[in-house]
Amino acid sequence: MFSRPSLIARGIAAASLAALTCAASPAFSGGNDKAFFEQVSGQWKGPGEIVAGKYKGTKFTCDLTGEPAEGSSAGIKLDGTCRVGVFKQPMSALITQKGKTYTGKFLDGADGKGLDIVSGNVAKDKVVVGINRKKLNGAMIARLQDPSTLNITISVKVEETMVPVIGVSLSRQVDNIAVGSIE
Repeated sequence: MFSRPSLIARGIAAASLAALTCAASPAFSGGNDKAFFEQVSGQWKGPGEIVAGKYKGTKFTCDLTGEPAEGSSAGIKLDGTCRVGVFKQPMSALITQKGKTYTGKFLDGADGKGLDIVSGNVAKDKVVVGINRKKLNGAMIARLQDPSTLNITISVKVEETMVPVIGVSLSRQVDNIAVGSIE
């Protein structure tokens, strides 16, 4: 079975990527996935909680930065950290368009301590990404509540039912540095 830190890290990584892949403006109408991912670049911060399973009630906070993926395809690159109590976990993810779907990985992918992104779809104000690690299958759904708030749910498949296990709400961080002149 998974250890608590690695399970939490995988879940947090999935939630983090969800936040950065779905923060398009409400006016975004789909059709240009690359423009969608460019809109979600920037810094995001906020709390999350494991809402089901053995670690139900575990709370965490993430501080993440997203940049459009390099190259001509749509996607995003994520870097940052998430904190659970006194433990700080580096987070990274990469999602890129492959044909009409998406592929990528959280952390170092399913061959390491992370998850693989095996499918995906961007539509309007939400993104749905399929995630996998060996026999574990699931989905990450992220919806834009308003222009600066994202609600993310990560679910895993238990028999034939998708069960929500992690919830996250992130806010866009705006640089409010005052600029002035000296006379």
